[in-house]
Amino acid sequence: MTTVGIIGFIAAIAVMIIGAYRGMKPITLTILASFVVILTNGMEIWPALARVPAFDEPLVRGGYAFGFGRAINSFFFLFVASSIYAVIMDRTGCTGSIGKQMVKWVGTKNVMVAVYFFTVILTYGGVNLFVVFFAALPIAYVMFKEANLPRALIMAPMGAGGAGITMTTLPGTPSLTNIIPGREEFLGTGMGSAPVFSLILAVIIVTLTLFYFRYAEKAARKNNEQFTFPVNFDASALTGEKADLPHPVLAFIPIVFLPLFILGSFALKAPYAADPIQLTVLAMVIGAVLCMALNFKKVNGAAFKQWTTDGASNGLMSLMALAAILGFGAVVQSAPAFQSVISWVMGLDLSVYFKALVSTGVISGIVGSSSGGAQIVMENLTPHFLAAVENGANIEVLHRILAMSAGTLDTLPHVSAIFVFLGVLSCSHKEAYKYLFWGTLVIPTFVTILAVISATIIW
Repeated sequence: MTTVGIIGFIAAIAVMIIGAYRGMKPITLTILASFVVILTNGMEIWPALARVPAFDEPLVRGGYAFGFGRAINSFFFLFVASSIYAVIMDRTGCTGSIGKQMVKWVGTKNVMVAVYFFTVILTYGGVNLFVVFFAALPIAYVMFKEANLPRALIMAPMGAGGAGITMTTLPGTPSLTNIIPGREEFLGTGMGSAPVFSLILAVIIVTLTLFYFRYAEKAARKNNEQFTFPVNFDASALTGEKADLPHPVLAFIPIVFLPLFILGSFALKAPYAADPIQLTVLAMVIGAVLCMALNFKKVNGAAFKQWTTDGASNGLMSLMALAAILGFGAVVQSAPAFQSVISWVMGLDLSVYFKALVSTGVISGIVGSSSGGAQIVMENLTPHFLAAVENGANIEVLHRILAMSAGTLDTLPHVSAIFVFLGVLSCSHKEAYKYLFWGTLVIPTFVTILAVISATIIW
């Protein structure tokens, strides 16, 4: 049954990928894929779909609906607050003003580079990737419209900027993927491990990424691909005349406020900063209020009602996609064959750096999460890693390789965040995933392998 169950995992992921490329919606698609896992693993159908774990059981023993509900419970306010903030920035004209100003600064030939570094700065400043996508996407719309590049191409700079060096590679980055290996109960190395090694790898990733941007842009222009707004998207505030838009200085204030508030809260050890979701939601709420205060002439009762309604609705729709994929993940993790996969990966006879790469990459790909993969690997392999350190392995370099390995296969087509981002962008997998593939999977994987080879030779 174990072999059949593992084959079921592969078949379910194939169903997810094929269904996504054929335009199936996440809830229908994930329930179908869940049935493949359930049947091939000999699981009882209703408990696998609806079981709630007992008080003393691990939460991963819950069914599809439990995983779905946990996602709603965990991310409800984050998605709603972020989406409302984005809508208010959009409708007040701040987004349009920022986009036009950035085009003025960098020109239409460098919009991909500008969006990339804009995303990098926000995520390195501690702003949650989902928040960045909601907040920065309308700005990218303005810039890509000015450059007349296809909307799907936005996934290249935003994906690489958010799920690249600031998630795994730069020393001190506040992402969970970088935090987990350095926790006291694991390696105890902190977030700033191997700074010189990390910066060299980050420079390589950025260089390759920028070369890819040039290639992708040339290919899009050669194919005469042009920008279009999503169907039913209200672009009036983004395309308004300059005289109708806020001054760029005022427009930038709410979005610059986000990383400053988050970093300041951490530095001051504010009580609310202990919970990253609470901190981010608070930042979104204050940012939205700040945006309205700076543009008070455009704010009235009717506008506020419409903006908050649209923002909440958009946020909930995006959250449904995430919850559906996490519901499927709950079924996978409760399947008997899942532990067999974990045991096989953990038992691989490889050097410590290669074992870190393979185990973390594979597990992150299966669970569809870099932080989830890193957590599972560290819970199971920390004694092995510490033993290798005692025998001469560099603990800080190992930390960096673990974090980077988690960011390799975590962006396969079935991953939850991809469904969310493509849904917000109103693009299908067929239209936009290819731009994520190179920037968030191929280049990071290549550089991580390079890092492992270098570490094996040097240390």
